[in-house]
Amino acid sequence: MNLIRFCSLCLLSVSLAATTASCAPPQPDKAKQKSKTAQAAATTATVATPAAAPAGAALDADQLKEKLHALMPDLALDAVRPSAIPGLFEVQRGALFGYVTADGRFLISGDLINLETGEELTEASRKQMRLDMLAGLGDQYVAFDPPGGKAQNIVTVFVDVDCGYCRKLHDELPSYNALGIGFHYVFFPRAGLGSDSERQLDAAWCSPDRKSATTRAIHGEKFTAKTCDTPTKQHYELAAKLGVRGTPMMILPTGDIVNGYVPAAQLAERIVSATLPPTPPGGGAAPKSAP
Repeated sequence: MNLIRFCSLCLLSVSLAATTASCAPPQPDKAKQKSKTAQAAATTATVATPAAAPAGAALDADQLKEKLHALMPDLALDAVRPSAIPGLFEVQRGALFGYVTADGRFLISGDLINLETGEELTEASRKQMRLDMLAGLGDQYVAFDPPGGKAQNIVTVFVDVDCGYCRKLHDELPSYNALGIGFHYVFFPRAGLGSDSERQLDAAWCSPDRKSATTRAIHGEKFTAKTCDTPTKQHYELAAKLGVRGTPMMILPTGDIVNGYVPAAQLAERIVSATLPPTPPGGGAAPKSAP
């Protein structure tokens, strides 16, 4: 297997943390599983050359990106940056992450975890990536905020018109709003671009009363509207980059993902738990670093 194909497969094996089936059903509280995740080994390493080979010259991030591009011209990297491990750089391609030694010779496919603190370092990069991608939408979403605009937490949710659990979530908006949770709806027609679902979402966007029309569309009502420029294609492409497979799929203010419908009280708990410090392996307090 040539180097380009090998490294491509390594990076592609680092998948986005959370995906789910179409119109996902209620999901278990994955926050309770966080300590189990932190107990896993930090990485699963795959190397492209024998470990006994002598080390090459250390490169900075820009030099390393150039070398990797020369070695893998078909694998465009979005970012190369230092990682928490000295001499190891994090490389990013879309929503995929990997790690490369400073000489550009060894590629590691896997997640980094700080075993002292329980912090999931690669997942932290994914969270920031999600938030950065959402920021790129600007105001191209449909907002359902609490009355008076007093939202304490804004959750971005990918929705479709043919999704029963999207409808259930939407019908329970008052219970979420009562807990200070607002939603930004982003469109994800699971049937694809050019489908009836996309056309209905476009009609909702182009309607004079966008929020009311979105409500009608989610409840299955069919209607038309004058054509206009819509963000549906941009939303769909963003969903693909984020690895969205089903709806509703929520992104919390921290960048954490919640797949599927969850009731308001449970979602509020998830938002709070996402802001708490990680639990070290074993569940005890994180050991103090040596002076």
